[in-house]
Amino acid sequence: MAATEAADTQLMLGVGLIEKDTNGEVLWVWCYPSTTATLRNLLLRKCCLTDENKLLHPFVFGQYRRTWFYITTIEVPDSSVLKKVTHFSIVLTAKDFNPEKYAAFTRILCRMYLKHGSPVKMMESYIAVLTKGICQSEENGSFLSKDFDARKAYLAGSIKDIVSQFGMETVILHTALMIKKRIVVYHPKIEAVQEFTRTLPALVWHRQDWTILHSYVHLIADELEALQMCTGYVAGFVDLEVSNRPDLYDVFVNLADSEITITPLAKEAMTMGKLHKEIGQLIVQSAEDPEKSDSQVIQDIALKTREIFTNLAPFSEVSDDGEKRVLNLEALKQKRFPPATENFLYHLAAAEQMLKI
Repeated sequence: MAATEAADTQLMLGVGLIEKDTNGEVLWVWCYPSTTATLRNLLLRKCCLTDENKLLHPFVFGQYRRTWFYITTIEVPDSSVLKKVTHFSIVLTAKDFNPEKYAAFTRILCRMYLKHGSPVKMMESYIAVLTKGICQSEENGSFLSKDFDARKAYLAGSIKDIVSQFGMETVILHTALMIKKRIVVYHPKIEAVQEFTRTLPALVWHRQDWTILHSYVHLIADELEALQMCTGYVAGFVDLEVSNRPDLYDVFVNLADSEITITPLAKEAMTMGKLHKEIGQLIVQSAEDPEKSDSQVIQDIALKTREIFTNLAPFSEVSDDGEKRVLNLEALKQKRFPPATENFLYHLAAAEQMLKI
């Protein structure tokens, strides 16, 4: 038990403080431990205080080169000891995806800073959570790391909402994720982008891989370069300009208009057939069942996925080095599946690294 707690607590990487003063200037005020200039600039960009449109986003999260960031921003009430500050953001960086956990912890840190006006108390709490997985305070609420299971974070989004918006077209998203294509999601509101994108990896539950999620990306060279180093991903943008960057996606989701577009280059790999129709019908049927919870819908899709892998099994063999199973393409072709099914199984094997090199 102690070992798992220790492992859990070593997930946080750092804490930082950004302030907006009465002159409207936004400054990176403090952090522990130190951070790089690149990461600091990124976090200043992500925190809504530097935004021209003055909209306050209470909580945003995202990923940059395998570092997750979580930012809570609040307006300073007149009663606070912080007299020269109008707003501030608390930033946490970590190795794991868990928005609910870090939202809860950053809220506690915000209350501390409002009350004491100094980062000292925040640092004490950060170190307590880092070493013991817990911080307790009478007036600011207590926080227990192990209350926030990673699996819970994976299941926090709503697949049913996605299906009610996109219906049968949800199968396009499922297919793109299965064969590790690049999905870009656009909506002018960051909250909508984050809610939608965080849910998509659950469509391929067998992988339980949220590292593919980049829920808040700006059209800045450094961020795009980091994104393009990934094979398949789900990336969220609030700038419609991204639609003019087909080099960034295979599938483009305009959430605001409820439209999904497949780029011409990805069309061949994404050809839909009888199997996709079956999967689509299963997803829609399951999601529209009022008796079923989101996690049951995810389970239904996962079972269908397992069935697809079972179909693939007879055409795989142990590789020459005996390390892993690889696809026997001749055997697959001899089965004479409909072209779209064969095509999909081939691309799926490629995504699962089952092709002979």
